[in-house]
Amino acid sequence: MHLDKKIRRMAAKGIVRPRDLEEQGIPRSRLYALRDQGLLTAVGRGLYTVADPDITENHTLALVAKSVDHGVMCLLTALRFHGLTTQAPHQVWVAIHGDAHKPVIDYPPTRVVRMTGEAVTAGMEKHSIEGVPVRVYGAAKTVADCFKFRNKIGTDVAIEALRDFLSRRGRKIDELQKFARICRVTNVMRPYVESIA
Repeated sequence: MHLDKKIRRMAAKGIVRPRDLEEQGIPRSRLYALRDQGLLTAVGRGLYTVADPDITENHTLALVAKSVDHGVMCLLTALRFHGLTTQAPHQVWVAIHGDAHKPVIDYPPTRVVRMTGEAVTAGMEKHSIEGVPVRVYGAAKTVADCFKFRNKIGTDVAIEALRDFLSRRGRKIDELQKFARICRVTNVMRPYVESIA
């Protein structure tokens, strides 16, 4: 297959990085040539997609996921993804391991949260957005995280998320309690759960 077609096919499935091409044995110069011809568009630092792509409402999540391989969408971003808030975050909230190198992201505006231990991996779901694998914390884990990081996002946001979670059909109180234990916020959440449930 012709290299230009191969690159465009990769970019059409999502967002492509120069290192993705190098893994396929394709020189970066081909990517830059396609960009200069207007066939590919730079959408972030080292991130390219086809010109005029089909962009979804979660496009910024795909951009951050491609930039932060080890990151997990969290807090306000995860709440919005799961429909558990009326908030429209102006930053993408991403969790990384406490020891991980802080990523440098020019666009979109990103807020990095560090987590350690089981709290980093517990409750993680994998989704595909615009052909990019994106990790997002599940609804119950996100609610527990909101109480853990209530000083960053506000207690009112955490309570709203809890109320929305508890009002859903098929809510899983046991799952919520499990993540409250992992995030060490069981005692903090208990009075709110008792008053809302």
